[in-house]
Amino acid sequence: MSTVGPHDSLGLTTISRTVASLAVTVVHTVERAVVGEARMRTARGNAWEAVCADRARADQRAELDRLVAELAAARAAARRRQPVG
Repeated sequence: MSTVGPHDSLGLTTISRTVASLAVTVVHTVERAVVGEARMRTARGNAWEAVCADRARADQRAELDRLVAELAAARAAARRRQPVG
């Protein structure tokens, strides 16, 4: 009787997962060494950066809307001043 368990042989997926896990660990360790513990990127930091970027885009969009409205008003005023003829 032969009993072969699910972990008795190494398959391609097992090796790939192992390599990916080691790569993530290496990248994480290198990041800690390079930028320092205090400057590590976190989910909270990434979320805050996304919020700030959204606010900046909203401010730019509002400024552009204001400029377009100003130009439209100036164009309408210029048309009212032109004699029809």
